Amino acid sequence: MTDATVAAGDKIRCDACPVMCYIKPGAAGACDRYANQNGELVRVDPHIVLERTVSHGGRLVPFQAGGDWDGKLVHEPSVFVTAIGAGTTYPDYKPAPFIVSSEVEGVDMVTVVTEGIFSYCGVKVKIDTDRYLGPETAAVRAEGEAIGHVTTSEYGSQMLSLGGVHHLTGGSKKEGRVTCDALMDLSNCKPVELTIDGGATVVVQAGRPPIVNGIAEERMRVGCGSATIGMFAKQWHGKVDEVVVVDDHITGVLSEHQAGKLLDIPDTGIKMKGRRSTPGRYFQVADPGTGWGGTNISDPLSVLGPFNPKEARPGLTMLMVSTTGEHAAYYELDEALRPIEKQMPPDLQFSVERIQENCEPALCTVLFMGGAGGSLRAGVTDNPVRLTRSVKDALTRVTSGGAPVYVWPGGGITFMVDVTQMPAGAFGYVPTPALVAPIEFTLKLSDYAALGGHMDHVRPLASLRDNSDFRPMPFIPGRRA
Repeated sequence: MTDATVAAGDKIRCDACPVMCYIKPGAAGACDRYANQNGELVRVDPHIVLERTVSHGGRLVPFQAGGDWDGKLVHEPSVFVTAIGAGTTYPDYKPAPFIVSSEVEGVDMVTVVTEGIFSYCGVKVKIDTDRYLGPETAAVRAEGEAIGHVTTSEYGSQMLSLGGVHHLTGGSKKEGRVTCDALMDLSNCKPVELTIDGGATVVVQAGRPPIVNGIAEERMRVGCGSATIGMFAKQWHGKVDEVVVVDDHITGVLSEHQAGKLLDIPDTGIKMKGRRSTPGRYFQVADPGTGWGGTNISDPLSVLGPFNPKEARPGLTMLMVSTTGEHAAYYELDEALRPIEKQMPPDLQFSVERIQENCEPALCTVLFMGGAGGSLRAGVTDNPVRLTRSVKDALTRVTSGGAPVYVWPGGGITFMVDVTQMPAGAFGYVPTPALVAPIEFTLKLSDYAALGGHMDHVRPLASLRDNSDFRPMPFIPGRRA
């Protein structure tokens, strides 16, 4: 619950964010997060405490992977207070909604929780696919509005950078609204359709395979063409004379590659198009696309020049395969040294299936990224810079909805969190526009006092065990202020 001021008539004014809605009885504010229940301002969603979530059949993500687990949800205390549903204080110099003390292995601890309003936020999206989605720096759009851009690709994945303050606040009102909606849906693990200028249409959903131009992806690449040669050269030895692994980035050629040389595979007279790098490694054999190995080709022979008659011979065998094993073809040279497609021998078909087996499943990964700076820190301490220093010195642990975060080095508290590790519906919005995300700070009670924490607002964990502070109101769609 937050403070509210009685206004004209029976409306109340919500002070949870800069919009400051006047809300009628039984209606919710513009954010759908706060409502007027019998003249009191309440959070629409319940405050999430992990112990209570499990008792009601909810699903939790383990805090620690690996090692022996004693069956406890968290180590200590047995109840971890998250910021989900805790509410927001605005302006944030007011103390955070919950500042909770507990004892952990004889040490007095405190957890400060708040639903932060993030105008400075975005998501980083990793899309596991060889498909060409669009050129680097190309605009990424939702509902026709630019909400981000394509950034540098990583090994077997295309990367998008979405959101940020310029898209949220620096463009048109529609651009800000669409950006906010897309970020919230992506962060809440919902599907969002994106279009890329000069590229593809892709449906992104955290924890699910991407859908590129209407086709669901199944796997990411096993490696670049050169790496694939290195991984499987021994399995091809003695079964085929030449192997070409077609790849948009680095196409591999077995007979020229160091792996082939160490296996004494003789030269085949093959001639590749593109730019030769080191032996057996070729760049730019074709343009990017959605065909073989992330290129724009449908005929793999188009990356070959004529075979050298001084080294090639009729009957020479060749396997051409993509980095995912999705595309593969087998050829034999005729009397004119032209590759003629033949039926794939079973042992080579097995090697193609082995490439497929070694590919990771295609997946979309969404990392929410926000800057917990400015006034948010004032809700924790009256000397905000001390909180930043405490985080950098590892005296304060930051979590988001109970999930671990990565805090960037350098100034401020800029963090990233995997949204699939967070409880469902962890993210909301305010129509300024900005995203609302949970954030928790946990530290020793003595350290909290030393950094100027709001000690007079610390409450014991036991005070949260009943439901007296949590009065969620059922949300009625369409009933807004």
